[in-house]
Amino acid sequence: MSWNLKTWRQQRILTHELVPDGLWQGVVQQLQFLRGLTLDELARLRQSVTLFLHVKQINGAGGLVITEPMRVIIATQACILILNLDLDYYDGWVEIIVYPGEFIRDYEYTDEDGIVHRTREPLSGESWPAGPVILSWEDAAGTGAEPGYNVVIHEFAHKLDMLNGDANGYPALHSGMSRQAWSYVFSKAYADFCRQVDADEEIVIDPYAAEDPAEFFAVLSEAFFEMPLAIKLHFPEVYEQLALFYRQNPAQRWSSP
Repeated sequence: MSWNLKTWRQQRILTHELVPDGLWQGVVQQLQFLRGLTLDELARLRQSVTLFLHVKQINGAGGLVITEPMRVIIATQACILILNLDLDYYDGWVEIIVYPGEFIRDYEYTDEDGIVHRTREPLSGESWPAGPVILSWEDAAGTGAEPGYNVVIHEFAHKLDMLNGDANGYPALHSGMSRQAWSYVFSKAYADFCRQVDADEEIVIDPYAAEDPAEFFAVLSEAFFEMPLAIKLHFPEVYEQLALFYRQNPAQRWSSP
């Protein structure tokens, strides 16, 4: 009964509140990582975006006024991760806070000698367990970014990573996926990548991925959608695991005529 009621409500939302044609087509043309999606995939993504916007609040901060195109751009980038999963993956929290540009985070940490330090750092995105996603609109707008960079995908990958606890690069895997295979592939790739960064070797993804395993997973998730052919070439085993996790094969889309 509850499932039927949920389905009925979603169908009413999709019937009466579906993202308008003109707005949707404009967003699809603006977000280059959507290239190669079939008409069916685009239709399902549009539905996911509509339902996402119905249950999430996107609020401006720092004087930023949120428009409907901004809401759809952010939601589309968030929903590409769950295109073949389910909106339930984003349950347990409600708000997305958007600043005009980078925002400042104040925080404290204790070093190895037990000394407490207080620092301020500019951020383009941040995710909190069971809390909001915070974004810089300048970075989330979907235009003019470095290859492979997508702050929305990055932060929502963290959200998926947090479903089984703190973000650590080891999200809850689907039935049939091997935890051992995931751990081996990501641990080896992370160690190799950190060595490359330390040696100032040429790399294809953001060096921030060397920060810790959680950031490695999030940065690879960005690149998986934004430049899948490069990730499949340079991180083939990681690509295979991400394809199993997201149940998508973006490299195949980009390779198709």
